[in-house]
Amino acid sequence: MASVAVPAGVASQRIADELRARILAGQLAPGTRIVQDELAEELNTSRLPVREALRILESRGLVTLRANQGAWVTSMDVRECELSYKIRERLEPLLLAESAPRLSDADIEAMATVQDRIEACVDVEEFLVLDRRLHWAVYQYHRDGDLPTMVNRLWDTTQHYRRAFSRLAGDQRRWIINAEHRLLIQALRDRDHGSAERILELHIRRTRVELVKHPELFAH
Repeated sequence: MASVAVPAGVASQRIADELRARILAGQLAPGTRIVQDELAEELNTSRLPVREALRILESRGLVTLRANQGAWVTSMDVRECELSYKIRERLEPLLLAESAPRLSDADIEAMATVQDRIEACVDVEEFLVLDRRLHWAVYQYHRDGDLPTMVNRLWDTTQHYRRAFSRLAGDQRRWIINAEHRLLIQALRDRDHGSAERILELHIRRTRVELVKHPELFAH
């Protein structure tokens, strides 16, 4: 039976999704060069969808393309990462404000269940997945628009540094994260959305302040 050709756009998106997953999982660290020919051979495809996939990831801030040189996984310095967190401090409370009035009691209890899993886990990779799941459960009823796309990009581009910091901090700082999560969930349960916004802003700010104390995390 003859094989069915996959449309170029579909193939490009599939490759972009695969590369994004590798970057977020830490398999491709910041500063890693992505060789198009090698990737096309590995994925059994032509260079065209690979090239388009890299452009997709460039638009999301995960890949840096240099004319006549190639592609690299985007890296950040301390200042760039700090700025990303400052932007998150302002944008994510807006997402919360849009979503919080629509959260049901069941939604909030589901968040508490995720937080139970966060407190029980000891693996950094599992923590990163669950932490992101908890935050986006808070934002799940946001209105359509560019804001969630912007915030997702900020989460993606800082993932490597959150992972490195989580490994460095270990259990010493985990109790603070858990306490802030519990305070946030309780404020939502109490329908005190103003306090929830302030707790979230403080939660993000504290991580930013801690991160910039460790410039060694940004050496590539």
